[in-house]
This record gives sequence, structure tokens and C-alpha cells, in this order.
Amino acid sequence: MSKPLRIGNLEAKIPVIQGGMGVGISLSGLAGSVASCGGIGVISTAQIGWREPDFRKNPFEANFRAIEKEIKKAREIAKGGIIGVNIMVATQRYEEYVKTAVKAGVDLIISGAGLPVDLPKYVAGTKTKIAPIVSSLKSLNVICRMWERKYKTAPDLVVIEGPKAGGHLGFSREELDTFTEEAYDEVIRSIIEKVKEYGEKFAKKIPVVVAGGIYDRKDMEHAMDLGADGVQMGTRFVTTKECDASEAYKQTYIQAKKEDIRIVQSPVGMPGRAIANPFLERVKKEKCKISHCYKCIVTCDQKEIPYCITEALVNAAEGRVNDGLLFCGANAYRSEKIETVEEIMKEFA
Repeated sequence: MSKPLRIGNLEAKIPVIQGGMGVGISLSGLAGSVASCGGIGVISTAQIGWREPDFRKNPFEANFRAIEKEIKKAREIAKGGIIGVNIMVATQRYEEYVKTAVKAGVDLIISGAGLPVDLPKYVAGTKTKIAPIVSSLKSLNVICRMWERKYKTAPDLVVIEGPKAGGHLGFSREELDTFTEEAYDEVIRSIIEKVKEYGEKFAKKIPVVVAGGIYDRKDMEHAMDLGADGVQMGTRFVTTKECDASEAYKQTYIQAKKEDIRIVQSPVGMPGRAIANPFLERVKKEKCKISHCYKCIVTCDQKEIPYCITEALVNAAEGRVNDGLLFCGANAYRSEKIETVEEIMKEFA
């Protein structure tokens, strides 16, 4: 039996957080199902409003509207379970995304892709719990010192995202090429130790979950042996009946071989992990025509980028997989069949 994951007054019976996956991969369907099975379901807010009729013209308004809709729908599916959102710090108008999710009554905000140094200010006076994603002891220290100095607070939860994660990664290409599992286990231990110190200072238990490369119960047990309180897992949930991605998207995971999983340079300036496909081959050779800016990420320069990441991710989510960017974790090749969320959660219970 797994021990429950407690984040303040929130309790997940199974210590599994489903990782936020955008664009359109983890919405209310997946998040609500994970929450109803005793885990924590997480909606990605990245370009969440792409299906709204005015998305092209008013991307922010469309996204804010969709955040409210998806949280409400997830709640209906969750049967009282815990619903979170993942909001990237690098998102344009980040503060408004956070405030929209808080207003919609979300239980937890997980935030990475940058340092969420002012996140406590945006949730002040609310019940919403906050969790930074960190990849190193240095980034944890920067965030915790800032939160302590400016807001006299500490995280409610810390997510350690390792180099095997999917999507955008908090490591340089060189680090990704040279890391060993043993060395990163030491990083995890050092972060857990430091989080304990901050917890003692603020007289609260700050749970730590490990993300990146978690695929089965054995992976979870390894993380727990290092001192973690739970795990965050994204890739395994993609090939579920309840995942919000298209059938074609799910099939690319099932068909992928180990050698198809590549480190790519994202147009927003970070390395990422994705499945090799005709689209990635094409953009190596030629720049795509970018006719419109969807105002997604602060680090994106329309004049310099080889393709629009919003369009590439929307294409993938909607099933145009040969024209899309298929983010994945290092273990995507282990996907062999479509499962249900309930079957996966039973394995981790």
C-alpha cells in the first residue's frame, strides 16, 4: 500500500500527480479521471483556449475562459478529488493566468519553465496551494529565499523534475548528454534535505514529488527510497482512454521506438524531448511560414524562430501528427497499449 500524499489540508490517497501536458493533452477529461481515482489531476493552461472560436483574434481571453470551463468540467468528473493546473512562468501575462485559475477555485498551482518568484503574491489570501518545479538545488534555493524574504512563506509542495521528463526541460543540452542516474539521485537527495530545512523553519511539512522518467510502480518506489513523498507522471497517462489528446497522438507513443525519442531545440529557446517525425525533419531544413503570433511565451522572437510552437502543438493534439510537435518523456517507447486511468492508478495504489 502506498502512503497518501498530503499537501496541507489536501490529501491524495494515491501519491501520484498527473503531469500537466500542453497544448490540449491534459485537460478536464484526464485530470478529472486521475483525481476521481485518488491521485491529483493537473490541467495544462498552455494555449488551453485553442478550440475557442476567438482564439486566433483574442488568445488571452480565449485561454482565460477555457481555464474556467476546464476546471469546472474536471471538478464534475473528479468526485471531490484534487484538481491542479500547470502554468508556465514563461507564459505571457502569467499573473492573469494564475489569478484566473485561483478565481475558478483550483486546489493547486504547479509552476515551472522559469522561476515563479512572485507566485505567493498572486494567490495571497486564498486556499490555493503553490508548488514550484525545480531541476537543481540552486533553483530551489533561489525560489525559497525569494519567497521567504518577500512573502514570508515557503512552498506547499516541491516538484523535482529530472532530465528524463517530457516537453521543455530545465537543463542545457550538455547536461542532458552527460547526466547519470546515480548523479541525479544525489541531486534529488540534496533538494529533499534542503526542503526539509525550509519546512522546519516554517513549521510545516513540505512534501516533495519526483518527476521525469516515472513510468511504473518500480520507478515510484525508487523515488520513495530517495526520500520523496510521491511522484509526478505524464507520459504514462497519454496512452489512456481518458487522455484529451487525439487517437492519432496516442498511437504515435505506442508506435515509437526508443531511438525515435529525441532532444530537440524548441523555438522558445529551451531544449525539449519529442518523438521524431516528418515535421521535425522538415523544420531542420527550412523555416516554416509564420503568419500569426498567438502571444504564448515571453522568450519567443517571431523573426528568429523556425516554426510557431503553438501551431505545431495544436496540430499534434488534433491528430495532424506529421505536421506537429509530439512532446514526450524518455519512456514513451514503453507504451504498448491504450489503458484506463483506473488501471494505472491501481498499479500505484
